[in-house]
Amino acid sequence: AFHLYNGEIGALSIVHNSFPEKNLYFTEQWVDAYGDMTGALVWHIRELIIGATRNWCKTVIEWNLASDPNYEPHTDGGCSQCMGAVTINGDIITRNPAYYIIAHAAKYVRPGSRRITSNLPEDLPNVAFERPDGKIVIIVLNNGEINKSFCIKIGSRYINSSLASGSTGTYVF
Repeated sequence: AFHLYNGEIGALSIVHNSFPEKNLYFTEQWVDAYGDMTGALVWHIRELIIGATRNWCKTVIEWNLASDPNYEPHTDGGCSQCMGAVTINGDIITRNPAYYIIAHAAKYVRPGSRRITSNLPEDLPNVAFERPDGKIVIIVLNNGEINKSFCIKIGSRYINSSLASGSTGTYVF
């Protein structure tokens, strides 16, 4: 089980290459309550949804699931600014960045999906999965400063698309 509070996500591949018979699980990363939503979405999609799964992790979990407006509960000495995926304030539920990060991937990458190979342009990090129903899902992030056009090729099928800077697109074949 891994967290990403220090180091590089690519280090997971070093662990995998040393112990290929072991499963790797990404089990915790928090979203800062005082950060900005766009920055959190881009970083977490790039490092966790794309990065952790490209580096052999079978799961990605954001920490924590729910908090109140004071970012509680948490253990004594625990994180006092860790925003839950949702904030619960009485009857009001607010969806936060971690909710959208996991929801985006979970909507298309269903249980039983397996990661498959895809190329990795530096400014368009991506990850591809084959679902149990045989469909291919590709999640692409435009990590660049300008809008990008690109072509996805799977077998004899092509799709031309474009993404604005900082945007994520999901494609299902």
